[in-house]
Amino acid sequence: MQAISTYFNFMGNTEEAMNFYKSVFGGEFTAFTRFKDAPGSENMPPHEQGKMMNITLVTKSGAVLMATDFLESMEQKLEPGNNIHLVVNADSEEEVNNLFKALSAGGVVEMPVNKTFWGAYFGMCRDKFGTGWMLNYTYPGN
Repeated sequence: MQAISTYFNFMGNTEEAMNFYKSVFGGEFTAFTRFKDAPGSENMPPHEQGKMMNITLVTKSGAVLMATDFLESMEQKLEPGNNIHLVVNADSEEEVNNLFKALSAGGVVEMPVNKTFWGAYFGMCRDKFGTGWMLNYTYPGN
């Protein structure tokens, strides 16, 4: 396993929150993707296309903070417990599969493990204790 990072969910103010964290912790944004940059975004409501799909801040100390905006059109609502996930960056698809199987046992699969358009093998679940997990393997060259 390479690392465990933090992934926040916000209700429309991700960019503001992440700029705040950058002002507190320093560092640089290494990813900055809006929903309008994703395939199929033309089918989204225009007011949501400019929302943040993914933003990554690597702090001066090397901590990785990532975030996204929840979308009203997908009936996503911020509730205690769903505002944060822990992200495991695995070394292989096999490691993702093993960790996903173990962490989702007795819990809830939020997004089955699958190859993604952004060049990763990725899945989301919530364990039996309510903790959200994102399991990720980024393919070489991405």
